[in-house]
Amino acid sequence: ELVLKVRIQTPHLRENDFIEIELDRQELTYKELLRVSCHELGVNPEHVQKIRKLPNTILRKDKDVARLQDFQELELVLTVSDKNLLFRVPTLSEQSGYNKKASELMY
Repeated sequence: ELVLKVRIQTPHLRENDFIEIELDRQELTYKELLRVSCHELGVNPEHVQKIRKLPNTILRKDKDVARLQDFQELELVLTVSDKNLLFRVPTLSEQSGYNKKASELMY
């Protein structure tokens, strides 16, 4: 497996953490990178304008993806300006570790 660090390009957010994804080294294609990245980040692949290898290189084809090394950082650059339309952030009650009873404490 090839392990990559991926995030959505969102310059207006203070925190924009990477997630790690794994790709089968036998299937290192641009299409597979796009599919796995979008699935893990909850983004529609149709909204991805380009994939950038940080700091400043655009990935365009399978050969570019084949040259990637473990833990390289990638960004998905989205076509729509309002990033909130493209993916849904889970509400507090949907996040793991949320305790509904603890949130209902009375003072």
